[in-house]
Amino acid sequence: MLDTNGAPPQLEKSYEITPELYDFAKFPEYLQLQQMRKKFTEQGISNPFFEIHEGITNDRTIIGDQEFINFASYNYLGMSGDPVVAQGAKAAIDRYGTSASASRLVSGEKRIHSELEQEIAKFLGVQDVLVHIGGHATNESTLGHLLNPGDLILHDALAHNSILQGAKLSGARRRAFPHNDFQALDHILGEQRNRYRRVLIAIEGVYSMDGDIPDLRRFVEVKKKHHALLYVDEAHSLGTLGATGRGLSEHAGIYAKEVDVWMGTLSKSFGATGGYIAGSRALVEYLKYTSPGFVFSVALAPGEAGAAKSSLQLMQREPERVAQLASNANLFLRLARESGLNTGLSKDTPVIPVVLGNSRLALELSLALKTQGINVQPILYPAVEESSARLRFFITATHTEKQIRYTVEAVSNELGKITSQRALGEASTNGLPRRQTSRRQSAHK
Repeated sequence: MLDTNGAPPQLEKSYEITPELYDFAKFPEYLQLQQMRKKFTEQGISNPFFEIHEGITNDRTIIGDQEFINFASYNYLGMSGDPVVAQGAKAAIDRYGTSASASRLVSGEKRIHSELEQEIAKFLGVQDVLVHIGGHATNESTLGHLLNPGDLILHDALAHNSILQGAKLSGARRRAFPHNDFQALDHILGEQRNRYRRVLIAIEGVYSMDGDIPDLRRFVEVKKKHHALLYVDEAHSLGTLGATGRGLSEHAGIYAKEVDVWMGTLSKSFGATGGYIAGSRALVEYLKYTSPGFVFSVALAPGEAGAAKSSLQLMQREPERVAQLASNANLFLRLARESGLNTGLSKDTPVIPVVLGNSRLALELSLALKTQGINVQPILYPAVEESSARLRFFITATHTEKQIRYTVEAVSNELGKITSQRALGEASTNGLPRRQTSRRQSAHK
């Protein structure tokens, strides 16, 4: 007997119904998480995640009753907590309430939404913008809706999880190309383009783990050559790149219309919450009436829209914030490299990793820096490869030169102490004579 496609029917797998199939506490994935946490606890390493922060987080934060220099916030321009931005949020709440209370398609449209979209469109130099309730959902829903089976999504190997999830949702074939390698992308398209209906290329303005930037001009050339769509995630590049913070297009010196889809978030340089899609009127109108993540979701809260609108207006009145951010980031990167720290690919952005190559070392260094009054989070496997485990520093316009110099020196000193202690322990374990390791040598490990 054949199925409707003319192929032999597939026999359904028979499962023995055991607790691991219906009890969350017995899910193998959950047990693996618990095992990893137990391992670090047994090694005397406390959990650095989900700590309670009091008050506003910018260049400083309060955890418990202690204030720390903070490098774990992407409040790049200091908009979150700024009195002007807070007033914009309060005014919107007073006028529209705390919730849009419905999908905009149904009954949730507020004037503040269209005002924000018009402000962003004008700032970016595109025809139209559509704001969403969350940044991750913006990528996931848009990519999942624009592409279908029979299409191809080519994404950078270091693309954000939201891009990957959107690609999976679409049903399109998904393929990664080497990081920032437009030549490899060109080669793939040369071989594969005519096998697919639509092809979309997904890259980021600033890569949030490594702090580097793609050559946008080259990617535009490749997408035009092969009649593909170019999708740029500007979560970490809007407000941080370009003389006036207009992002990757300003940094690269090209018109925004050269890119088919611009995506961005409102939670970083905008000091609010949410995301947006920017591009042509046709793109935005299509998504406005059909994208599941927009049509079937409550609209962005009025207070968030008011905060984002005020942030964008303030950014334009005070471009010195963007300049100060660039100055601070360049100072941190220069000092870190002079100290022998491995800052990976970071260049010209406020995202600066210190790559350590070992998850335990990253945890230990993060906790050691806490004792020096510095808050920075470790990035561990499986978020990155074990060989790429790191601390990730987010620089802001509100950091001071004194804070930056103190922090880089502390990182170098604490890393030197930890690696020297490890070397002594290994030597003792192996029965070898103990030897001293210089701070500069340790920083290279």
